Amino acid sequence: MNKINKLFAERTADKKLLSLYFCAGAPTLECTTDVILALQRRGIDFLEVGIPFSDPLADGPVIQSAATQALKNGMNLKTLFAQLRSIRQEVRIPLILMGYLNPILHYGVEPFCQSCVESGVSGMIIPDLPFKDYQETVKPIADKYDLRVIMLITPETSDERIRFIDENTDGFIYMVSSAAITGAQQSFDEAKQEYFRRIDAMNLRNPRMIGFGISNAQTLKAAQDNAAGAIIGSKFVALLNEADGNADVALDRLFEALQR
Repeated sequence: MNKINKLFAERTADKKLLSLYFCAGAPTLECTTDVILALQRRGIDFLEVGIPFSDPLADGPVIQSAATQALKNGMNLKTLFAQLRSIRQEVRIPLILMGYLNPILHYGVEPFCQSCVESGVSGMIIPDLPFKDYQETVKPIADKYDLRVIMLITPETSDERIRFIDENTDGFIYMVSSAAITGAQQSFDEAKQEYFRRIDAMNLRNPRMIGFGISNAQTLKAAQDNAAGAIIGSKFVALLNEADGNADVALDRLFEALQR
């Protein structure tokens, strides 16, 4: 069974999952494997490993800066897959690669999926992948390699579209908390809370994770109350940069921030 499906299948109703995002190759080229193993050791349920790209449209300044640093450090897909292969036997939690379509097309969709399997990757998130291209081109290849392609929805996504995504994907649905770019927020306003309630009432087939803007106790609780768990990106990326790539230090500071 795919590790993503296994994780959600084994989750008890009261267990709220926590996923962290970080950009491969930032702040240092060699920190990627250390970060993955440290976060696994500290109990993070699954990880989103960012593929750095020069034009990350959905990302805020923190993740953009990390991607720029990673590219300067020499990170690319070939290097990332080599790093992941070196720790494959040690990694038990699901790894999801999150990146834009251009580098994947340049690498080749089938070679990319094959490298994912060889590296212990369970799925991918491609924010700028058109759904038609997903269905016609990417999904058949991903299915061949038992990989999950995770789709995003936002407060502006129609109910009809959400149900269509739910029927044609597997793993989980990534609920973006707002239609804005990534970045920490102090709270989720009533409009976002209503969005969370609306999606919850739809009784979708796939479990949901909420991401974008989670950085403190209030936003974490709102996400956990309305989904299977939360995804934290910008806040952890910033702390990891401040800690010079020391994931334990960054995680200690993150957990402290999530208490406030």
